[in-house]
Amino acid sequence: MAAPSSSASPDALLPPWGNALAGATGAVLANAIVYPLDMIKTRLQAQMNESSPGERVDGSAADLVHYTSATDAAQKILADEGAAGLYAGLTGALMGVASTNFAYFYWYTAARTLYLSSQPHRRRPPSTAVELGLGALAGALAQLLTIPVAVVTTRQQTQPKGEQKGLLDTGREILDSEDGWTGFWRGFKASLVLVVNPAITYGAYQRLRDVLFPGKLNLRPGEAFLLGALSKTLATVVTQPLIVAKVGLQSRPPPSRQGRPFRTFGEVIRYIVRHEGVAGLFKGIRPQVVKGLLVQGILMMTKERMEFLFVVMFAYLRRLRTKQFQRAAELVAVEARKIMPIIVK
Repeated sequence: MAAPSSSASPDALLPPWGNALAGATGAVLANAIVYPLDMIKTRLQAQMNESSPGERVDGSAADLVHYTSATDAAQKILADEGAAGLYAGLTGALMGVASTNFAYFYWYTAARTLYLSSQPHRRRPPSTAVELGLGALAGALAQLLTIPVAVVTTRQQTQPKGEQKGLLDTGREILDSEDGWTGFWRGFKASLVLVVNPAITYGAYQRLRDVLFPGKLNLRPGEAFLLGALSKTLATVVTQPLIVAKVGLQSRPPPSRQGRPFRTFGEVIRYIVRHEGVAGLFKGIRPQVVKGLLVQGILMMTKERMEFLFVVMFAYLRRLRTKQFQRAAELVAVEARKIMPIIVK
């Protein structure tokens, strides 16, 4: 395996904000491309059966649109809301994606750089446990700062037809609810648990990169896509029940709860298992995996290219600045030579 030096890792060639900007750019592009998949998987995960077998279903619950699969959801959304329905909440979603990924990549790069600099004699890359720990730390900090946007976006994506609101109006609705301003951090505990998802993703990405492409500084687009897709698929399968429970916490409660929101992670999971069985914890996993595979693949492919461009740009700026300093020094020297004879006289 390659040593974590600047010759083996592009992270060492860029400051944290450079990696953060590259990651945020890739994330926004990737999520914009596959946003309809995100919309479909959120609708699938937010819907909940209102009764166990043999129980009566009241009118309000029976009137809700029910989706049986990703294809069924896409067809019904297109029929009821048109193509615009597949892009509901897009602005807020991309704002959340940009802020979350910028914060994540910034703190991840800063923490990883600090760790590597504290171990100057280490000849091997960080262990899997260390990579997961660094990813979890970065994910927790990113969630703390950006979860309000995610809450607003999830609420927008699950609003029924005829009740859809803009970003600010949805934010006011949350603020006016019984939770008040704390409603913007609904599901924060679940999000903290879910930091294992990006931790697994980027930990696996780094380990797979060291194994499959040891010592390679710049990956080809196809190589970066492959690593991103494999690592995200693994993380999604492991954390799917947590993802479903988080959506349940942040979306509107089912009619049978008469407006009472879920309070805890465990409460959502118990409700789903009681009414839908254990399989309910994995609903929407197909679009979730496909979306994650495409997003992570495109994200890492774009991030690798952006990092390369930033490295070239920074090298050019450093060279330009060096030339400017040299030119300034030469001008100072010329002026000094003009003044020296006068001083001697």
